[in-house]
Amino acid sequence: MFSGIIQEKGNFLRKFKGNNKYQLEIKSEKVLENIKTGDSIAVNGVCLTVVDYGSNYFRADVMPETLKDTNLGDLETDSVLNLEQSLKANDFIGGHFVTGHVDSTAVVKSIQRENNAQIIKMEVDQETEKFIVQKGSVALNGVSLTVMGIENGILKISLIPESWSETNLSLLSAGDRVNIETDMLGKYVYKMLNNLNGQRTNEVKISKSFLAENGFI
Repeated sequence: MFSGIIQEKGNFLRKFKGNNKYQLEIKSEKVLENIKTGDSIAVNGVCLTVVDYGSNYFRADVMPETLKDTNLGDLETDSVLNLEQSLKANDFIGGHFVTGHVDSTAVVKSIQRENNAQIIKMEVDQETEKFIVQKGSVALNGVSLTVMGIENGILKISLIPESWSETNLSLLSAGDRVNIETDMLGKYVYKMLNNLNGQRTNEVKISKSFLAENGFI
């Protein structure tokens, strides 16, 4: 579990590919404090498990599906990455609860400065859009942000100078893919309501004629 408050910008060093493993090596400093093998670090919002580390790097296993479904598959040497250690029980939570399980990627359409803010517009798919609400929370490349607007598949986000300068969102250009994770609370509520609606639908189908046709009366 993470908070969406980025602790450090790291750099992608290289990848290791073998018959039974695929690993990423990432240059870092702050997120290595008190780290141990098996700990979790969010990399661009993707929860990865540390399998090895040194004084200024760590390595993490990554699945082929993760590379395909997130922007980790787009990484080039020295790509800048948002990094965050997993939360501890006594940590201050400054953002919102982020699981590190990315829902999809959004495609940047435009970036425009408005006074002291940077406005990013990006396109999201229909499956992801249904879990996004205005003024709700969303994580972009692991950064906890508030939804400024969502309409017809276009997500609008406003970034304060701190979020802009201290994360890799300042390096985005039109056409780039951004990892997006919607608020987990919304997903649970959506599923529960769908299940409830399904139960109600089934109740409606049990009518007097249905019972007669099936020999109950």
